[in-house]
Amino acid sequence: QVQLVESGGGLVQPGGSLRLSCRASGFTFSSFAMKWYRQAPGKERELVATIAAAGTSTNYADSMKGRFTISRDNTKNTVYLQMNSLKPEDTAVYYCNLRKGSLDYWGRGTQVTVSS
Repeated sequence: QVQLVESGGGLVQPGGSLRLSCRASGFTFSSFAMKWYRQAPGKERELVATIAAAGTSTNYADSMKGRFTISRDNTKNTVYLQMNSLKPEDTAVYYCNLRKGSLDYWGRGTQVTVSS
């Protein structure tokens, strides 16, 4: 079965960096686009970034452009989110997402807290 396991979250000061990882299993990873979402307290889940199956194309939400970088290693079945210049408003639970057919699969998420 599909499993997505996020890691790499934590507490970081404003202006700092974190790299999130999502290890995938249970499907042919290299055949599917992958996404990162986030959900802040009291807010709806929002799309952060998308990467194509081969990693040749990426897209970002406007507020993340220039600060976040999504990448993947298809030999390791892992997708990454490099986050730089973090702001307090980036505080959220970050989720890895797979859309396979009409189904969405989610990991449990990893908490990112940006605070001094």
